[in-house]
Amino acid sequence: MKNVLPRLRNDIDAMPSPSPEQPGLLLRDPFHYTQAMLIIPPVLVSALAFLDGENTYLDLQTFLTQQIGQLVPSEVVVNFVSTLDQQGFLVTERFKHLRESCQQHFRDSAQREPSHAGSAYPNDPAQLSQELNGYMQFVQHGDPPGMIGIAAPHVSVFGGWRSYASAYARLDPSLADKTFVVLGTSHYGQPEKFGLTRKPFVTPLGRLETDSVFVDWIASRAGNSVVMEDYCHSVEHSIEFQCLFLQHVVSPNCRIVPILCGAFHRSLMTGEDPEADPGVRQFFDTLGEFAERQGPKLFWILGIDLAHIGRRYGDSFPAEVEKGPMAEVHEKDSERLKKVCAGNAQEFLELVKPNGDDLRWCGYSPLYTFLRAVPGARGNVLNYEQWNIDPESVVSFTALEFLKD
Repeated sequence: MKNVLPRLRNDIDAMPSPSPEQPGLLLRDPFHYTQAMLIIPPVLVSALAFLDGENTYLDLQTFLTQQIGQLVPSEVVVNFVSTLDQQGFLVTERFKHLRESCQQHFRDSAQREPSHAGSAYPNDPAQLSQELNGYMQFVQHGDPPGMIGIAAPHVSVFGGWRSYASAYARLDPSLADKTFVVLGTSHYGQPEKFGLTRKPFVTPLGRLETDSVFVDWIASRAGNSVVMEDYCHSVEHSIEFQCLFLQHVVSPNCRIVPILCGAFHRSLMTGEDPEADPGVRQFFDTLGEFAERQGPKLFWILGIDLAHIGRRYGDSFPAEVEKGPMAEVHEKDSERLKKVCAGNAQEFLELVKPNGDDLRWCGYSPLYTFLRAVPGARGNVLNYEQWNIDPESVVSFTALEFLKD
C-alpha cells in the first residue's frame, strides 16, 4: 500500500507535559537511542493512534480535517511525521540504524559508563560523597550476624534516601571481600529474561569490577533465559543507584555480579508461577546452584520499588501519600512484605497474581528470583515509605535486611 504511515514505537515513554505553557503529551526515549524529548500539542495527540503501519497519510489528513473543522494541508501531516521520524520515535530504517549504532557502541565499550550522573545525582565525587554522607547520618548503623543481603529502593535517590540509608547502614567496609550479586528491576528488558554483562560499572566514586568468571558460569548454565551484554544495562538505574551506596559504605572497588530481572508478564497474564516458563525455571535453578556453591562469599543486593499508583500509572484518580487509596496500599504492601520476610515465595506470589498485580510492584521479579534462589533467607523491614513522584502519583518502597535461616 502506498503512503502508509510508519508505526510509532511501542517502547517510548508518554506522559502529560509538565509545562503549563506547553500542554500536550511529552514523548521521550527510555533507551536513550535518541536524546530528544517532544511535546505533542493537544490537537495532534489523537493523531498518534494513526501511526500504526496500516493507515495512510491521507487517512490522517482526513481525520485531522474533521477534528479541526477546516482543511489541514498535507504538508502539516508530512512535517508531523517527518519530525517524529527524525527524532527517532518511529519504526523506520532511520530508527533501526540508530538503535543498532547505540547497541553496538555498548557492546564495544570497555565499561558501563554512569548513565544518570549529573541528572539523578551529582557528577562531582566530592559533592556526591557529601550528599550521601548527609543521608547516612540520620539512620542507625549496624551489621547483624548472619546477614546475607539487603533490599533498597531504585526510586530517585533524593526521593527515597531514608530507605536507601536504612538499608545500606547495615553494611560496612568489613564486607569488602564479598562478591555482591545485584538483582535489579529491568524496566525495559525482555519479559522472562535476565540481562547480564561482563562490563565493570563506573560511577563518580570509582569503578566496580564485574566478576566475569561468575557471570560466565551463570550464562553457560542458564541457556536462553539470559541476554548477554544486555543493552538495558547501559540505561537502567536500578543497579546504578545501588552501586553508589555500595561504593560509599563498603569500598569504591567492590566486585559485583549485576543481573537485570525482566518482568514476569506471562505469570501475571496466565496466573501460572513464573517457573512455568522453562527459561525462567532454568535460571532459578542455575542461580540457586550458584548461591549454594558460593555461600558466604556472596552478598545479595536487591534494587526494588513496590507499588505504583495514580494518574501517571493509568489510574483514573489522583494519589497522595498515605491518604485515601494509599492507606489501603500501605496495608497490602505490608502483607506482601510479611510473606517476603518469612521466605514464603509461594504465598507472596499468590498476593501478586490477582488482577495481574493491581499494585504494579516493579520489584516483583527481583524479589521472587531471590526467594527462589536463596530459599533459606528470612527478612526484616527496616523502613517503609510512600513518595509523591508527582502531585497525582505515588511510588512506595522499602528497606529490608535478609538473614540466613
